[in-house]
Amino acid sequence: MINQVGQIMVYVDDLDKARNFWTEKAGFRVANEENNGEGMRWIEIAPAGGAETTIVLHDKAFVAKMSPELNLGTPSLMFFTSELDKLYADYKSKEVTVGELVELPFGRVFNFADDEGNYFAVMEKK
Repeated sequence: MINQVGQIMVYVDDLDKARNFWTEKAGFRVANEENNGEGMRWIEIAPAGGAETTIVLHDKAFVAKMSPELNLGTPSLMFFTSELDKLYADYKSKEVTVGELVELPFGRVFNFADDEGNYFAVMEKK
């Protein structure tokens, strides 16, 4: 039986640019980076404070060539924070594209985009 989400795969056009966005702007750290020397390379990232689930950045073109049947669209990811206002201000100061702060019945939330135009969300749960 499944008891944990281990990794989430995100397929990107430029691995180095994606790593830089996540580490320099979004506050993540590189947990692992692999390169087999034959074109297969990936970068595993995680929130700087630690997390059980990580995100693995994969080269979209390489994966499409190896597994053309895969849906390589960006997954809809929702991150949680206890400091939404601080994170929102930090992302804006780093010129990250952010949406408006929205109050929902289950908490406040905002969307943000990486440098490839993929959108994600951050929520402060009530």
